[in-house]
Amino acid sequence: MLNTLIVGASGYAGVELVTYLNRHPHINITGIAVSAQSPDAGKLLSDLHPQLKGQTDLRLQPLTDVAELANGTDVVFLATAHEVSHDLAPQFLAQGCVVFDLSGAWRVNSAEFYTRYYGFTHQHPELLKKAVYGLAEWQQDNLRQAGLIAVPGCYPTAAQLAIKPLLDAGLLNTAHWPVINATSGVSGAGRKASLNTSVCEVSLQPYGLFTHRHQPEIAEHLGIPVIFTPQLGNFPRGILATITCRLTAGITAQDVAKAFHDAYDDKPLVRLYDTGVPALKSVVGLPFCDIGFAVQGEHLIIVSAEDNLLKGASSQAVQCMNIRFGYPETLSLL
Repeated sequence: MLNTLIVGASGYAGVELVTYLNRHPHINITGIAVSAQSPDAGKLLSDLHPQLKGQTDLRLQPLTDVAELANGTDVVFLATAHEVSHDLAPQFLAQGCVVFDLSGAWRVNSAEFYTRYYGFTHQHPELLKKAVYGLAEWQQDNLRQAGLIAVPGCYPTAAQLAIKPLLDAGLLNTAHWPVINATSGVSGAGRKASLNTSVCEVSLQPYGLFTHRHQPEIAEHLGIPVIFTPQLGNFPRGILATITCRLTAGITAQDVAKAFHDAYDDKPLVRLYDTGVPALKSVVGLPFCDIGFAVQGEHLIIVSAEDNLLKGASSQAVQCMNIRFGYPETLSLL
């Protein structure tokens, strides 16, 4: 059994982690924690999230002493803000824990990236070099030996899973940058109340034009420039990404389908559509990324859909953990 601690457990992604790990046969949740200043400290998680009533009586501990919480802990999940994860991950690693971080603090091996897009100076460049990017379907070998796993962002997961097989197969004309338009539900902004992310206030609208921090994350790991436009929708959860690409001359729809099947036929958490394209209702509440496409001449449109709190966060973190410790990839997820 792996003794496991979840920090940031009261948030939307954190409670999904608790749900998956609580039913995992090889996990013993030894603690759930929030910041010492959090109004949730000391409360039962099931009081905050009633769907857990009868499943767990875990109480949220204030995070005041990392060494004390790390004592006897094998695995730590950080569902915390990036500045918090930046400070906490090295402390838990020093205590011998394997760390899975759901924030952006370790996703890109560039200190300048954090100064420009996250607004803080990264203090651990050597550790940053050792972090493994947890795009689970594409990083299995690296994950098996990793001590620090940076779980990808929700938008980057949907975008990269859709583009990477075609890029690796040499099917895309990269002189034409892929254009990614992706719409997310408001849960992606977190649980803290805000007028700007209230469902009653949100009207479908793009944001972060040319400035969103997920654009350089996507471009860094794909190795090509992309245009990325995120949009906020007035629904609770899910991401639908519509991606327009240019194919290399002579590439057919059959070539595209083969590249997807070659990449994902043995990957149980990516579902391919041979006809049609996915919708959000197909993935909300499930740990899958669904992918479909259409071709007209040299023009390709890919549609990918995922639950931003699951495949875009918590279920991918558990998937990475399963790979890291040699468990079946979908254990506790399906």
